[in-house]
This record gives sequence, C-alpha cells and structure tokens, in this order.
Amino acid sequence: MKSRLSTLAVAVSAFALFGAAGAVQADYPERDITYVIPFDPGGESDVTARFQEPILEEILGVGVNVTHRPGGGGAVAWSEFQNSAEPDGYEIIGVNIPHIIGQPIQRSDAGFETDDWEIITFFHSTPNALIVPEDSPFETLDDLVEYARENPEAVTLGGSGTYSANHLGALRLEREADIDVTYIPFSGTGPLPAALEGGHVSGIFNYTMLGVQMEDNARVLAVASEERVPALPDAPTFKEQGYDIVGGAYRGVAAPTGTPPEVIEVLEEAFAEANREITEKQEPLGFVMEYITGEEVDEVIGTLREAYGPILEAAD
Repeated sequence: MKSRLSTLAVAVSAFALFGAAGAVQADYPERDITYVIPFDPGGESDVTARFQEPILEEILGVGVNVTHRPGGGGAVAWSEFQNSAEPDGYEIIGVNIPHIIGQPIQRSDAGFETDDWEIITFFHSTPNALIVPEDSPFETLDDLVEYARENPEAVTLGGSGTYSANHLGALRLEREADIDVTYIPFSGTGPLPAALEGGHVSGIFNYTMLGVQMEDNARVLAVASEERVPALPDAPTFKEQGYDIVGGAYRGVAAPTGTPPEVIEVLEEAFAEANREITEKQEPLGFVMEYITGEEVDEVIGTLREAYGPILEAAD
C-alpha cells in the first residue's frame, strides 16, 4: 500500500509540474517581442513587417518591435540569431529562401545553417524582375542580351545579397542566354532604387515589388513568373521571351531551435491572421501571398535545394 501511495504521490507531483509548465507556455507572450529584419529598411521584408506589426500587437497583446540588422545579404543577422537568441519566443527573425539555402552551400563561413531554427511560416513570395532605368538603351530583354553578348561583363546588375534569389536569377539569365554580366550585391532592396536612378548600375535583378514601386521612372524588361503578375500587367515574363527562368524569393519568420511547440503555434496563428488582413495591401504591390507551415516548410526547402543546386555548383 505504501509503495502504491508513493507512486500516486509522484504521479500527482509530476502532473502538477506539467500543469505549471503548460500554464507558463499558455501565458505567452507576457512581454514585448523583437522582430529582426536582416536587411535595410525599405525592402520587401521591411514593408511586410510594418504591415504586420500593428496587427500582431493587437493579436498578441504585447509590443512587436521591428528592428533592422543588415549585412551579408542577411547572413550577419542570421548568424547572430542562431548563436545567441533564446528559444523563448521573444526574439524572432525574418528568413528568406533561397538565401538561407544558397549562402551556407557557397560559404563555409556563412555563420548559420539552413535548418538550425524553427521556421514558423513563409507568408509571401515575390518573383524576380529585371528592371532598367526609363532612359536605358535597353528597351527589351533582347536588347540587353544582344549587348551583353557583344560586351561580356559590361552589363552591371544590382541585386539584394549574394547567392540570394536575385543573384541566382542573374546566374540563370547568364546560363539561359549564354551571356556574362557583372552582378553587384547590395545589403538589401532598399538601396537599389538610388543605385539605378544614379546610374551606378545598368539595371537591377530584384523583385516585382520594386518593379511596381518604380514603374513611373523605370522599365521592367521581364518577370520570372509562369504568368504575368497582375500588379505589372505590361511586363512580359522571361518565358514569353524564350528564356526558361521562373523564380524569386519566399519570405517568412523563424524562432530559435528549441522554442516550445506551444509558442510556435501561437506565433503561427498570429502571422496567419496578419497575412489575411494585409492581403489587400500587399497584392497590388507585387506580392504573392502564401501560407506555408509545418511539414510544407521542409518540402519547399527541399524542392528549392534541388532546383538551385546545379546553379550553385556551377558558380563555384
């Protein structure tokens, strides 16, 4: 009898402890959350975070502080996050693919690993877009390709980061069109309009959002989507012009490895609701809204690893 009572007491104590732990997680969040954007202000990640911020605060009942830590095409912030962020849900970070796939493959010193975090969700994507100034001599994609063939490396294309969606898009253009261009990485999308308008680059290999933003003083030569993007109805796809180039960036948010599942679930639901509420604002800007969570995250990353692998290997 004594043994049975002791066992029961242990079980009751364990249940009490489990209940207390569950209650702690149920109270999340209890203080402000830091939301790190690993790029400059003004880019796609920042624009979306600013839309999300007030909605997340309303849903979660605490402050959501958007901060910027640009550098290395995202690698600076991602490295710091994976090495120092506590797995308690109070620091989260924007993540982009293919950036988080390509950088560790290409650089042993990237400072972070593709799978070393808990990705909460990917909430939107943006196709790549090839953009030139309004007064550019390149009126069509064929104009640019013809010039690049006759003048190897003379065409300079700015983009966000190295081995990012933009960089990989430029490499695919080189391969598909049999040309050599000079890709110039910037710390994010934010500095690109000034670089284009100031004549520092021949063009930009960036995203559809920037194409929409600059449509009054720039020309979109091609968009890397299967079909024309509704926000840029006059911009032809690469496929329309004979180049099999489809791709861009997926953007989402991650928590540190080891963050409790209950916390991930709270954040996942909050971002899903925020996404629903900002769709009408984002789609006209050139975004494609997504809802990728759980096992689908691994499937998307696996698929894109396979798609970009040959390009990354060829770039070594």
